[in-house]
Amino acid sequence: MHAWLLGQIQQTDPDLSKLLHDEQSEKAFTISGLEGDLLTSGKDYKLACDRIYRWYITGLSLRVVQWLSQWLQNLPEQIDLRNAPLLIRSWDIAFPPTTYQQLLTAENFGQLTIKLSFTTPTSFRSKGHHFPLPVPENVFHSYLRRWNNFSGMNVNQEEFLNWIDRNVIIIRHKLESQKVAAGKKGMVTGFTGAVEFGLGRDAGERSDFVQLFYALGRLAPYCGTGHKTTFGLGQTRVQWLESEALPEISIQSVLAARIDELTEKFIALKKRTGGSRASEIAETWATILARRELGESLFDIAADLEMPYETVKTYVKLARRALKTED
Repeated sequence: MHAWLLGQIQQTDPDLSKLLHDEQSEKAFTISGLEGDLLTSGKDYKLACDRIYRWYITGLSLRVVQWLSQWLQNLPEQIDLRNAPLLIRSWDIAFPPTTYQQLLTAENFGQLTIKLSFTTPTSFRSKGHHFPLPVPENVFHSYLRRWNNFSGMNVNQEEFLNWIDRNVIIIRHKLESQKVAAGKKGMVTGFTGAVEFGLGRDAGERSDFVQLFYALGRLAPYCGTGHKTTFGLGQTRVQWLESEALPEISIQSVLAARIDELTEKFIALKKRTGGSRASEIAETWATILARRELGESLFDIAADLEMPYETVKTYVKLARRALKTED
């Protein structure tokens, strides 16, 4: 879905495509995964031909929103996914169009807390690792980065995050962890579920930060939470959703489980044969083979992993041969 959307932008607005590709900080859009009846059968993953699926796209900059508004008036007939072309039946506005200024000045209507539900695995980067917990400072830092990039109303990051650390508390939460594959060969452990954030008694000493706290809560569904939001992670809703209302298992989690399974097998085989760098090689083999099993072409896998095609072709042969040896 990520690659297909970028292809649509490239075809219709090459300048915007280049701008998005060259951005080194925050991306000006997010996407979800497919939501609907997603079927699993062993290591396979299937879409039903008679079902309706939903897909969300958000724009965070004026340029992207303008492109979306024009693109929606002349949509292609279908989304050309690998082995599963999806007819586009209709589109609708999921979140009300708004501006950053409107988010900042909107009334709270008696809502003193912020309730957020994380409908896809959500994680943060911390010291080179994934951090799968909704610590207030990490959550609101995530939103502030987008705010400072796109709102035109820059806020001192250090001051605001110090205020968040001192004044924002978790009132309740209901969370689960989930490991998924997201973008290139990255594996991410994230959390899903719901959290309610509130303010301590001294928070009002900075009324401007209180106002921004609520504004960033309203921004959450538009910008998503944490990292890899352009690969479907960190999808966020401003409400408390019970676990049964969250989307079902995703292709990323199916892929992650298969990669884990294959990695363990390859590590065991390499240790048995005295191979060096067992873990790194085993995960590479597992990633390539798992993606091939789910229907991706070797050309696509090679391009996504930024590896030579012949190397990927050799690795998948070696991986399959190793599994036969194990059997």
